[in-house]
Amino acid sequence: MSEHLPLQPEIEAFLAGLAVERRLSRHTLSGYRRDLEDLAAWMRGQGLADWARLRQEALRAYVAAAHRQGLSGRSLQRRLSAVRSFYRHLHRHAGVEANPALGLRAPKAPRKLPQVLDPDEAAQLVEVDTAAPLGLRDRAMMELFYSSGLRLSELCELRWSALDLGEGLVTVRGKGGKTRLVPVGRHAREALERWREASAPASADAPVFPGRKGRAITPRAVQARMRVLAMRQGLFKRVHPHMLRHSFASHILESSGNLRGVQELLGHANIATTQIYTHLDYQHLAKVYDAAHPRARRRKPGSE
Repeated sequence: MSEHLPLQPEIEAFLAGLAVERRLSRHTLSGYRRDLEDLAAWMRGQGLADWARLRQEALRAYVAAAHRQGLSGRSLQRRLSAVRSFYRHLHRHAGVEANPALGLRAPKAPRKLPQVLDPDEAAQLVEVDTAAPLGLRDRAMMELFYSSGLRLSELCELRWSALDLGEGLVTVRGKGGKTRLVPVGRHAREALERWREASAPASADAPVFPGRKGRAITPRAVQARMRVLAMRQGLFKRVHPHMLRHSFASHILESSGNLRGVQELLGHANIATTQIYTHLDYQHLAKVYDAAHPRARRRKPGSE
């Protein structure tokens, strides 16, 4: 049994504590287990059979080896976070003094910019044929995604009572149960009004986009439907719900330059999360500059 391997009992005790005290999901607990068992296997290979014997220099060597084997900076950051938490547990329950992960940083992960649609592509996607089966629903769904920058979970959970189409506003319950008020554009309002008339919701608490048996549509169903619609509308990018949220934010920022306003619209707790869209905007401006400025154009190979 794995519990009888050196270093394993402490991992089991730590995970049992997390399950009870913090009520973490099975998926999160599996991630902690995977990260800590990988480190434990490396330590056994180094002849280290006691967690108290792991020093920061050895842990740094482990991180470097994992990075050389292809583990990303982001994955290593997550692994070091698990190790820090684990050693806090060992300090409280086993008297281990030093935490070798304190102050240790993983190699910096390259910043991955989100993919976006340009305004013409976004319009092409959302202008679904309303005469097609489910066309009114699909048009309302796509228009609302792009109009208001909703998260997939926010759209799936939306009730008619949260929409004020007269004023053009939607009250959204976001991450951490926080609510925010977001404008709904004219095209989205018109599409939603037509969908409400056609679907005849039983009450104000009915889901705006019902799935089977009248329950709220599932995220998986929305993702699958969007892939179908993208192909039907002639877009050959890998389109997903968050791409419309990214496009919404990028287009608003590009037009207004108001980063704080975009943060509020998206419901980001930290403006640093929103700042990634400034990089998208800069890329757009850099392409315009490279194409337009006479002394910015790069020489073609062999033109010297």
